[in-house]
Amino acid sequence: MKQIRMVDLHTQYGNIKPEIDTAIQEIVDSTAFINGPAVGRFQENLEKYLGIRHVIPCANGTDALQVAMMALGLQPGDEVITTSFTFIATVEVIALLRLTPVLVDVDPDTFNIDPEAIRRAVTPKTKAIVPVHLFGQCVDMDAILEIAREYDLFVIEDTAQAIGAEYYFKDGSKAQAGTIGHVGCTSFFPSKNLGCYGDGGAIFTNDDGLAEQLRIIVNHGMTVRYYHDMVGVNSRLDSIQAAVLNVKLKYLDQYAMARRKVAAIYNEAFKDNPKLKTPVEFNRSNHVYHQYTLVIRDVDRDALQQHLASKDIPFGIYYPVPMHMQKAYLDPRYKKGDFPVTEMLASTVISLPMHTELDEEQLEYITETVLEFVNQ
Repeated sequence: MKQIRMVDLHTQYGNIKPEIDTAIQEIVDSTAFINGPAVGRFQENLEKYLGIRHVIPCANGTDALQVAMMALGLQPGDEVITTSFTFIATVEVIALLRLTPVLVDVDPDTFNIDPEAIRRAVTPKTKAIVPVHLFGQCVDMDAILEIAREYDLFVIEDTAQAIGAEYYFKDGSKAQAGTIGHVGCTSFFPSKNLGCYGDGGAIFTNDDGLAEQLRIIVNHGMTVRYYHDMVGVNSRLDSIQAAVLNVKLKYLDQYAMARRKVAAIYNEAFKDNPKLKTPVEFNRSNHVYHQYTLVIRDVDRDALQQHLASKDIPFGIYYPVPMHMQKAYLDPRYKKGDFPVTEMLASTVISLPMHTELDEEQLEYITETVLEFVNQ
């Protein structure tokens, strides 16, 4: 059996090596390393894939969130509601812009932000909501949009873990994750479902005026070269990363299908086990399984981690510390116990290897090893 990896980029690369190598060599030969034709091609292809008017490539997913908030004109002191169960970047950019993060709890089944908790958190200072499409499936966007319309709030989708997921509205229509709110943001970190070979990110919107603002901000606030009309940042997707992404975008749906097959095998192996809660799929979103995350019951998670490590099986804990308990973001408004679902998840979740290259032998070994421990 080949080595089990949490994310097997090596094997994935091997399967598309000729296309990747050719794409990278074309960039090196052209020496158009920054804002070259490859970036424009990727932008256009991603716009077509997502069905969105504008894709603005940038340097990483964190920048995407920050630039989106800058372009929307959020000001210091404005409140932005988001989840306490997420990667730090979601809250980090709010703090960096001297906005006020307002944290709320999540749904115990999907792990996504609880719309009713959002509604309870709205104040006259609230200006935006950042729903995070966690682990590969969409938030209840019908409910989010209803709240946003009622209180005149911006919706900034964090779709770093769910690119390629589709959301099905109550009226029967559908849309890609990240294209539903005022603006969507994603990361192309190598381990993402659509990942490059370095850092990368993008911002999506159907608003022509907002798109223009976003393009200006990511390029130092320039409208004409050396003429800076607003405060901006230096956040560009380089041509080599765009070339890699252009190849991998063609396989994104295929990769999602492979991930769903892996999830189905895990689900079948763990079904009806009272100590293991398998992922619950939201009925208005398909799931692209950026992570396969179990909730364990009456199981010593530390001991389980040691057991998996002893069997050379990688794992992840996403996330061990909620945002409201992170040292850098301690806030007198929040204390331990304020977000019971988030805190429960932080102490009971464990993620198993999930990627496009897992084979049956590896999956059988992983599932048997997990069950061997939890059933003892």
